Amino acid sequence: MLGFIPEITLPNGVKIFYKNREEVEFLYEEMPLYLQNGIELHEGATVFDVGANIGLFTLYVSKLCNKNVNIYAFEPVPAIFGILQCNVQRLNSEKIQIFPYGVSHSSGTVNFAYYPNCTGWSTLYPDDSQYQRDLIKNVTLNNLNEAPAFIRWLRWIPSFVRAFILDQKINKAFQAEQITCHLKKLSEIIREQNIEKIDLLKVDVERSELDVLLGIEVQDWYKIKQVVLEVHDLDGRVQKVKDLLMQHGFSKITIEQQNFLKGHEYFNVYALR
Repeated sequence: MLGFIPEITLPNGVKIFYKNREEVEFLYEEMPLYLQNGIELHEGATVFDVGANIGLFTLYVSKLCNKNVNIYAFEPVPAIFGILQCNVQRLNSEKIQIFPYGVSHSSGTVNFAYYPNCTGWSTLYPDDSQYQRDLIKNVTLNNLNEAPAFIRWLRWIPSFVRAFILDQKINKAFQAEQITCHLKKLSEIIREQNIEKIDLLKVDVERSELDVLLGIEVQDWYKIKQVVLEVHDLDGRVQKVKDLLMQHGFSKITIEQQNFLKGHEYFNVYALR
């Protein structure tokens, strides 16, 4: 049972259900970032939203394309999927399908770290080490002028207080619950849903992005026209992702890092044929 779910009206006038208000404000600001560096969507397109969370990208794309877009959205965490379901049901669109599992290099059941206070960090590959906590704090402090609005106000308070507040927020964000989630290969989904083309494959899966791509069989790569991923550059992963995309025919690849993430492992990768 989900119980009471709070609602918020986004700046674009869309009303949604949500889990954490600050998280919604941050993720909403990110939405336009997926559609740049040549990435385009038009009415009638087919979109795979892998790592849909509560559905902000799905809702953004639906509105952008006047509700004439076929969206397949995937979210493995049951508590988050329930909110995604509520948000999609409100649209009353037959063109949006949602699935209570994640996408990976193989199908099966896995243990997952769910962060209720920062759902976007939920992951198959958790890292709540002190190094990671300190890294997040230092990157935030070093890039406060570029930070999202919900945290930018820290510029106006003494530095020692900033560090204390960030420590509290980060420790709260890293409070994890161990849950069981289901995964499927992307090619398995393509067969099940009789997908002939994917105009945009959007992937935001917290350190599982290479797994998603490795679940695409050779005969399915040509169906994918555009890809945008958040990539964690661990063990040279950005280069590995770039090489894999080039191997499968993506000739225009752009790699960017948002200003407020300078010094961290997060990068955005955009790929077009």
